Amino acid sequence: MDVAVIDYRAPSAFRPIDTFSCRRLSGGLALRQVLDCLGALRQADPDHRYLCTLDDLNQCCYTSGHAGRDDRIDIDPGATDFDDPESLRAFEARRLAHVTARLQNPALRETWDNVCGTLATSVDDVVALVGMNRDPDRVLDDVIYVQRLAVPDDDLLIAGLPNGYFTCDWNLFQNHAVIRRMGERHGYRFFGIGASWLGFVRDRPVGKDGADRLVADLADLYGCGGADARPAWEELAGIVAAGTILLLGYTENFAA
Repeated sequence: MDVAVIDYRAPSAFRPIDTFSCRRLSGGLALRQVLDCLGALRQADPDHRYLCTLDDLNQCCYTSGHAGRDDRIDIDPGATDFDDPESLRAFEARRLAHVTARLQNPALRETWDNVCGTLATSVDDVVALVGMNRDPDRVLDDVIYVQRLAVPDDDLLIAGLPNGYFTCDWNLFQNHAVIRRMGERHGYRFFGIGASWLGFVRDRPVGKDGADRLVADLADLYGCGGADARPAWEELAGIVAAGTILLLGYTENFAA
């Protein structure tokens, strides 16, 4: 894995996501390597939290740009000079703080129950969840960016790359409800987002009983708990029981 350090104040041969981008990872990536990189950054800098991109970097950034125009989180750039790194940094810091505050606003928060069943899914989507969690390296694009974010909790990392733009997908606030549920009920820490997938990790495997509870929640979440989907859910339970990574699709076409 090749690791390039990024500093928004210095010219770069790359095109980072924003001024919070601090690392560019490339070269035959494996998800465990990416997680080790995030872990090392967290350990060296406990005052910040780190978010990485996952699948389809370009599409992820495109939809995030549109998601950021949601009236609930949009912010006026004012007199920002987008050609001045310090002016841009000040605006992006202000935007991050604004989105973080909006996600913490009880009047705007989505509940888990309200999100359950809102994504159109089929057995094929459950099978796609199984396949991605069996081989999690598949979720990575050829290039991954890591953001260094000043947010108070891991669930709020999504404020750094808000996503969920199309009406048939979960929006930012719905994604945040899912992220909170995975952390509060199942002990998974949010670490990454792509164009269609959310990434979570635990310090240790959830075990059989924990996997059964998780899969029951996911069957409700995806609205696909019928008998025809049961074999796939059972297979997913076996995978997550022994591992520490969980990948969840949040778009209508995540099985594609």
